[in-house]
Order: sequence, then C-alpha cells, then structure tokens
Amino acid sequence: MPFRHPDRSADLTARIEYEVRERLEEAVDYVCLEALVRERRARGLPPPAADSADDRRRYTANVLAFLQLLQRELAPAPNPEEARKPPAAETADDEQARLIALQVTMARKLPDYWQRFEAISGGYLAAQSAPSGREGRGLLARLFGGR
Repeated sequence: MPFRHPDRSADLTARIEYEVRERLEEAVDYVCLEALVRERRARGLPPPAADSADDRRRYTANVLAFLQLLQRELAPAPNPEEARKPPAAETADDEQARLIALQVTMARKLPDYWQRFEAISGGYLAAQSAPSGREGRGLLARLFGGR
C-alpha cells in the first residue's frame, strides 16, 4: 500500500515539492538556531529562551539573513530586465516566504545544491561564532597562546 498522508497530495510532483520544502525549512531552522546559540555563547550569555521575544526576533533576523546569503551565493545572475526592476515592497514574512520558495526551486534544479548549502551554512556559522574585534581573548588563552 502506498504511503498516504492527509496533508500530502497523491501527485508525485507536489509530494516531492513538499518534502524538499520540509527538508529545506528544517535545515535553515537548524543553521539559524545554531547561529543564535553560537552568538550568545561567544558573548557569554545563556542559551536562547523560547519565551523571549528578543531571542525570537534575533532568530527571525538570522533566518532572513541566511536566506538572503543563500540567494546571493546560489542564484544565477539575473537577466538585465530583472536587474532593472525596482524591488517590490514586501514585509519580512513575505520576503522569507519568497526566499524559501526560491531555495526549493534551486534545490530541485541544482544537482549539487545540498553540498553548496552545507558549505555556505558552514561559513555562516563560522562567522557567527568568530569573536568580533570588540571581544578580547580570554585570560588563559592569552597566557597560553591559545586562539
């Protein structure tokens, strides 16, 4: 008996689209939550709290920033006609939904999408956990020459 779920269409194309979107959303969620945790750890703060409006706002900002980075790194160069179009007025949610939809399309079309996604997400996370110029190395690291 074939796998059936009430939320999934019997149409194979729609099922594939749904599965790719679900996997992509989970991967973006992981990267952005990990970025928030690393940023807080680097600043010596406790892990993010689910009931914190500030943490939710920072997480949402991470999602949008990461999706924009993916778009810049993975999208083909726009054709001259698209480059001249003024950007449409969008809310953050609309922009996020648009970027997710574009990533789903690219994930389905680019044969090396997930390898490139992993490389980009690794760089994004490394940047989040790298200390800024304001944060000095710890006393023990300075004493023992650690990095």
